[in-house]
Amino acid sequence: MASRPKGFGLTAELERKKAEKYSPEMEQDAREWIEAVTGESLGGPGQDAFHEALKDGAILCKLINHLAPGSVKKINTSKMAFKQMENIGNFLSASEAYGVVKQDSFQTVDLYERQNMPQVLAGIHALGRKAQKKGFSGPSLGPKESSANVREFSDEQMQAGKNVIGLQMGTNKIASQAGMTPYGLGRQIEKTNLKN
Repeated sequence: MASRPKGFGLTAELERKKAEKYSPEMEQDAREWIEAVTGESLGGPGQDAFHEALKDGAILCKLINHLAPGSVKKINTSKMAFKQMENIGNFLSASEAYGVVKQDSFQTVDLYERQNMPQVLAGIHALGRKAQKKGFSGPSLGPKESSANVREFSDEQMQAGKNVIGLQMGTNKIASQAGMTPYGLGRQIEKTNLKN
């Protein structure tokens, strides 16, 4: 892992915000789901242990192969950095092919160099949601992803809807313009109330 100097100013503030986004509860849910699906232990709790367990990408490749058999053809067991990053890249490609939206996923350096662990958790949770939507019969992670609910309306219903004023547009039953003066007209003061 690259040795990075600690930032100052805006960089330090962004790093602090990123660290605050990390949720131990989400990590625990993701850890339990991965262990249940793959049957392999990820070690002890905590962000450090979670990162170490996932850093080489092998468990992630096994995970996607359980969800979609044959997604990752070869899982590298080498301790060389580029082979481990290749595993992570293979997992990301396979999860995108599985249906996970690229914006919900993470980048290789987010995991390998521990640049953005909250995004890694979000990517794993997105994969868990997609697995439920695709009908994976094993353990589930997070809420089920919603599906489209297309509605069909007849022409009569569409025409009737055009005549209805929705409450979002307001109502004219209460408000009136009584007492308002036209724009540009000066203030009208009655002289009867004034003492000369």
